[in-house]
Amino acid sequence: MSVSRLKRAAGAVVLLGAALLWLPEASFAQEGAPGRYMVQFREHGSHGAAVRAAGGSPVHEFPDLGVVAAWLPEPALRGLAHNPNVVSIEVDPPRYPMSQSTPYGISMVQADQISEGPSVGNVKVCVIDSGYFVGHEDLQDGNISGYPSGWDTDGCGHGSHVAGTISALANSVGVVGVLRSGSVPLHIVKVFGSNCVWAYASDLIDALTRCRNAGAKVVSMSLGGGSPSAAEETAFQNAWNAGVLSVAAAGNGGNTAFSYPASYSSLISVAAVDSAKNVASFSQKNSQVDLAAPGVAVLSTVPFADTNTVTVGGVTYAGTWIENAARSNGVTGSLVGGGTCTAAGSWAGQVVLCERGGISFYDKVHNVQLGGGTGAVIYNNVAGGFSGTLGAGNTSTIPAIGLSQADGQTLVGKLGQSATVVSRADAGSGYEAWSGTSMATPHVSGVAALVWSHNPTWTNAQIRSALEATAEDRGTAGRDDSYGYGIVRAKAALDSLNGGPPPPTPTPTPAVSTPTPTRTPTATPTGTPPPASTPTPTRTPTPPPPTATPTRTPTRTPTPAPCTDADGDGHCSIATGGDDCNDNNNKVYPGANDTKGKQGHDRVDNDCDGIIDG
Repeated sequence: MSVSRLKRAAGAVVLLGAALLWLPEASFAQEGAPGRYMVQFREHGSHGAAVRAAGGSPVHEFPDLGVVAAWLPEPALRGLAHNPNVVSIEVDPPRYPMSQSTPYGISMVQADQISEGPSVGNVKVCVIDSGYFVGHEDLQDGNISGYPSGWDTDGCGHGSHVAGTISALANSVGVVGVLRSGSVPLHIVKVFGSNCVWAYASDLIDALTRCRNAGAKVVSMSLGGGSPSAAEETAFQNAWNAGVLSVAAAGNGGNTAFSYPASYSSLISVAAVDSAKNVASFSQKNSQVDLAAPGVAVLSTVPFADTNTVTVGGVTYAGTWIENAARSNGVTGSLVGGGTCTAAGSWAGQVVLCERGGISFYDKVHNVQLGGGTGAVIYNNVAGGFSGTLGAGNTSTIPAIGLSQADGQTLVGKLGQSATVVSRADAGSGYEAWSGTSMATPHVSGVAALVWSHNPTWTNAQIRSALEATAEDRGTAGRDDSYGYGIVRAKAALDSLNGGPPPPTPTPTPAVSTPTPTRTPTATPTGTPPPASTPTPTRTPTPPPPTATPTRTPTRTPTPAPCTDADGDGHCSIATGGDDCNDNNNKVYPGANDTKGKQGHDRVDNDCDGIIDG
């Protein structure tokens, strides 16, 4: 018997009747070897003697429960099963010490290769999101502030997941973040409520102002929208001019559209890659993408402990919530097979088992609901588990959970038996693997703060230039629209800033799209538009200009001293040996965009070629 099946059987209970006995498969995991069980007797009191008489070895007695925990060889197990005074026998399930793991993204971005610098306390990171669950066991509860009232709660979970990637603690539980000592100061600005509903550009301008007033050097935003705003762009440009480094998600549309604020030239736009360093299929691919970071199945902190199970024949199978489906403490019905559930069946009062594929999760669950089913259990059509969603704005009246392919195929053999589906979220310290450019963004924000902590006198332009210049090149050689300059690397950037040459990067590999993400977070935080049935709010009430094809002005590696870079654009003035024809304007330097677009028509020679091209 496999280890996974043994663990699933570990919670099974043997209910004893006059003539029928069902024993869990775990009882015979090792032929002839005794197993650990808990035996419940009809009467309370001490029953150790009865267990010994049957050939068992008691470990604990619980007289108030009428239970004896014991090692039982097979003959003792069968003997007690026929004892009329025994009510039930259950496997004594193991309990393991909680341990801490390092998500793959932390290693990929080299956050585990350098320590926090001596000035980490001077590099404040501001997270604009859905809040922060300050009671989480793996998130710091000190050295943190926020706005407005209630910033330290998070009914959505998105903000706490983002924060965990930045700064989950190095303790004995959960995961670790890019910065893990609890020393990095955090400021949280809550712009999304418990329902994860969208905010507006003006909300973001207000949040940015509060980040700046709190003294933040890095602003992390796992959010976005499809329409630009002149006021919003100006606010972020002003923040850049004041020395703030802003980082935002490139977007989850899987197309070439621009997302804002990420696509303003003063921000770092972050794409998502998977554990194999391939760009994610959902990641936006456009000329504004600067850097890439892990964003597929990223394990981090959430403010709830999720329970999503189906119990059949006394065995409980753990799965995942189909996002936006109804929650339930338990619905019960006969387990029936629905195939791929591409059409509603006659399933009144039954729990329907559906195979993944063919149609969306929403359509499957909706069909089960239309057919009268009490709950939907969707199992994977490839090896392993998955996380699914009904999609933004979609809901159901029945619970729906996802199972691994192996567990689903096991349940196919148990059709007709009673099944109970539980899908519940309780407040507490939980961990989930989510996908999205929202999950990639905090890797870059955290790395920026980690590198900056080694020398707070470095400018935002120097930090950005170092991150871009030392990123691991992927896809087309050099900068491309899928990966930007490549996957961010903390140690490489720090070494470069400290005077060493950037380390060689691996030979670029072609961009390969990943399968459908395990979970694309909800509408607003990830940049997905609201449902079509409701008006689609824009980031600004003014529509984008008809000629808007933004292009990013690349940030160059600063020229070494003694030249002077007064405006922080990475180019020194001509007077000090550089090539910047206007060192008081960070939009003017060789190579800047001087054509139609965000910087065109400004009557300025942006690219220093002596001609006003726009």
